Amino acid sequence: MSFFNVSNELQALSDKAMLKCEAKFKEIDKITEYNQQKVLKAFINNGVSDSHFNSSTGYGYGDRGREVLDEVTAEIFGAEDAIIRHSFASGTHTLCVMLFGVLRPGDNVLCVTGTPYDTIHSVIGLTGEGMGSLKDFGVNFEIVELLDDGTVDYESVKNKLSEKEYKAVYVQRSRGYSLRPTLTSAHIKRIVDTVKGESKAIIMLDNCYGEFTEYEDPSSLGVDLFAGSLIKNPGGGIAKCGGYIAGKKELVELCSYRMTTPGVGREVGATLGNNRDIFMGLFNAPHVTGEALKVAVFTAALFEEMGYEVSPRSDEIRADIIQSIKLGNSQKLVAFCQGLQSGSVVDSYVVPEPWAMPGYDSDVIMAAGAFTNGSSIELSADAPLREPFAVWLQGGLNFHSAKIGVLLGAQRVLDLG
Repeated sequence: MSFFNVSNELQALSDKAMLKCEAKFKEIDKITEYNQQKVLKAFINNGVSDSHFNSSTGYGYGDRGREVLDEVTAEIFGAEDAIIRHSFASGTHTLCVMLFGVLRPGDNVLCVTGTPYDTIHSVIGLTGEGMGSLKDFGVNFEIVELLDDGTVDYESVKNKLSEKEYKAVYVQRSRGYSLRPTLTSAHIKRIVDTVKGESKAIIMLDNCYGEFTEYEDPSSLGVDLFAGSLIKNPGGGIAKCGGYIAGKKELVELCSYRMTTPGVGREVGATLGNNRDIFMGLFNAPHVTGEALKVAVFTAALFEEMGYEVSPRSDEIRADIIQSIKLGNSQKLVAFCQGLQSGSVVDSYVVPEPWAMPGYDSDVIMAAGAFTNGSSIELSADAPLREPFAVWLQGGLNFHSAKIGVLLGAQRVLDLG
């Protein structure tokens, strides 16, 4: 390499990894082209105009750009309706609005994909007391644990649904800090068919990290309501903050009342000049997601060549942008993250260290040199310092620069022997 210190040994491993990636990269390019055309058509169909980039202040009444953004988002995701806003503070906040928008005291909710991601625990009431969680408001949240192989326990789900009435079934598409498989469209369709064969429950999906990774959208699979973050896939590395909720019209409307106030909903909310970034981010999202998928596939192939266990494997079907690597001990987790950080476009000089990050139950080390703070579509990696000592990597605005970060992380691991 002309500009970076990568050993001959690692360069040879990288070359082998790239050969392994060729077929998968072609497949990713086909998915990217399909989704990019779909997004372009949605922009054209809804007459996106320069006038829609104008800013509104105060109440934001009559913000046509905001309204068109909702319409474009709904069409992109094949949904009846959608709300997309910069005012969603995070993916967890967006999911919180989705849950509280639909659920009422006394409702039962069944999560069929095991214990959800750490930061949602205090929302549903697994942790924290008196914070205003779903549990505090009398919503009963039950969990069906996954089978030993990380897949959904469909028999247990059927049994649960036959025991009592559930208002909603909650599904987390991505793996969080676990090594279970991410849900592909085929998996989601099977969950939908199972649930709808047994009950009238609303199917709610945490779609974070999964947008534009496949041909299908949750709506086409029968999901009633789903949500995600704009500093992940659908923001295209351009949106500075925000989230979206999409699905059936009456459910999205309920969520809009939780987003602002009952009776007002989506009719207020100044855009403060954020429309252009969100439009542009949505347009770029399929391409950027494709780049992130290539980064994940390359990372898997490289660490396979280095002898490590990875999930997914380099040749497996992918339904999100996340790649996990079991490095075996905390020293290698820290080394990888520090190496990745040294190849980041922003804050490359920073040396990340493990710390007690709010919302997590163990010390976590994070590497992220991003233009947008916390952006998971930009190259980043995080690792809780606990068994099985795995690091979760995601993102990459473009493959060629992100590849360097991965190589520098791998070099630090290689140097540890």
